[in-house]
Amino acid sequence: MTVAAAFFYLFSALMIASAFMVIAARNPVHSVLFLILAFVNASGLFILLGAEFLAMILIVVYVGAVAVLFLFVVMMLDVDFAELKQGFLQYLPVGALIGVIVALELVLVVGGLAPSPAAKASGRTPMPADV
Repeated sequence: MTVAAAFFYLFSALMIASAFMVIAARNPVHSVLFLILAFVNASGLFILLGAEFLAMILIVVYVGAVAVLFLFVVMMLDVDFAELKQGFLQYLPVGALIGVIVALELVLVVGGLAPSPAAKASGRTPMPADV
């Protein structure tokens, strides 16, 4: 395994874990901090692709402006989350049904992907210079 592949797996695993924690964290401040971590890992993936400008724009614009604004608003609102969670179980069956439908659609889309016969016959990986 090359160093680039190891960093790819590291950045992608951390990004998926932090993206999951954005929606799973109970504290909204922690959720915004996990969002910043996801942005930083996405920036690392852009650097591995050689898109340094996009990586910097992601850090400057999203982390520097949007995520900090979210963090500021969440900390200033002081929302009572106990009141918001009262009707949660009422909507759980509908949310679970929608989640199962989306998961089924994703399985059908990913399961239907297949390389074209021309790509299989060439036995090569297409490169941008081959165009």
